[in-house]
Amino acid sequence: MTGNRDRGHEGLGRGDLDRRGLLKVAGGSLAALGLTAAGCGSGGGDGTVSLRYAWWGGEPRTVAIKKTIRLFEKKYPKIKIKPEFADYEAFWEKFQTQASGGNPPDVFQNAVGFLRKYDKRGVLMDLKSQASAGNLSLKNFRNGVLTAGQADGKQLGIPVGANTMALVIDLDVFKKAGVDPKAGWTWDEYWSALRKIHDTQKIAGDTGYFTVMYLYDLYLRQHGRAFYTDTDLGFTQDDLTQWWSDGYKRVKSGIVADPKKIEQVAPKSGLSAGLAAAEFTWDNFSVRYEGEGRSDYGLAPIPTTDGKHTGQYLGSLMLSAFSGTEHPKEAAQFIDFMVHDPEVGKIMGYDRGILATTEQYDAYKPTDRTSKGIAAFEEEVAKAGVLGKITPHPSGADVIEAAFLRIGKEVAQGKSRPSAAAQQFFGEAKAAFAA
Repeated sequence: MTGNRDRGHEGLGRGDLDRRGLLKVAGGSLAALGLTAAGCGSGGGDGTVSLRYAWWGGEPRTVAIKKTIRLFEKKYPKIKIKPEFADYEAFWEKFQTQASGGNPPDVFQNAVGFLRKYDKRGVLMDLKSQASAGNLSLKNFRNGVLTAGQADGKQLGIPVGANTMALVIDLDVFKKAGVDPKAGWTWDEYWSALRKIHDTQKIAGDTGYFTVMYLYDLYLRQHGRAFYTDTDLGFTQDDLTQWWSDGYKRVKSGIVADPKKIEQVAPKSGLSAGLAAAEFTWDNFSVRYEGEGRSDYGLAPIPTTDGKHTGQYLGSLMLSAFSGTEHPKEAAQFIDFMVHDPEVGKIMGYDRGILATTEQYDAYKPTDRTSKGIAAFEEEVAKAGVLGKITPHPSGADVIEAAFLRIGKEVAQGKSRPSAAAQQFFGEAKAAFAA
């Protein structure tokens, strides 16, 4: 999921894990809402069923998914899949229109920020019913990632991949500055590292950590809270004022990059542009830096408050089904195939994160350093025992995430005082929850 917006938690990384822990990587019913199943998957006179399947992502993902569709149709010749795809923003704009008109796809890619929003509107199928009917297996999901698709006792999405937050660093800059990130390092040690990098290498240490909603979530989790409760924000206006105030001070001191310069190089990352030496993001986004930059990049551990707990959890892209589909059985069979079939795993690789089920994870053997590195990082995090459960996001979380990034950037640029910005954010969050 923003330079670091959710976007469903996607991507890859590169490298090998050394012994110090541094990973090198070069609501209501449809009737009440006026929704119907019109225009959804249909059936033919010969018994053939047609399902619409929609996702967001780039061309490589589309090419791979179309290959998996052909595999499915070969195994299930009476089920035909109609693909629909777009980039992230266009996908959700179109989906909102489709959902409001009662015509969403039968099966679609989804993310945690949208589960409660569309469940509240009666759009999402509780897939437990299809699991009970034997059309979908909820077994063999790795490291508890299945919980990413759960909310309010329902299974609203089935994960296809998993990822977690990490710190991507410029290995060359960190080495020259004499900074060696280790598992369990503290935030104070991180700030000191940024200062050392700034003073010795003459560049900022961080691209702008305090605008990343998911990092703030980890920070709160380190203090026994979370960004969200079931129905509200899990922190106070004063908490956010302090977070943004500290971030702005670090911008002014030079250890966090000038946000105007970061904007100027967008959509390229400030890290790969050489404006800073580190950036917090989802581990499987890290492939972008290798493609954009000229340095060597790596994944470093998340700083901690107590030297142990990072607040990390596994996020996921997932597949959901429309509650009003005319063909719930076939939709469930399609999802089951896409998350469990070994050949699908081989085709998709880690495009949507580390493969979520043991069948697919075991079937895909990465050969490139990028995929090997991400797998090693997540395995190391899992072994460390720091992973917690993801907190389901309330309805309106997608709007709130966008507001956090937008208002945070205004703070970074000095356009809004932290206290006023926090007040504005809480106001917008209240409106989003009520929508």
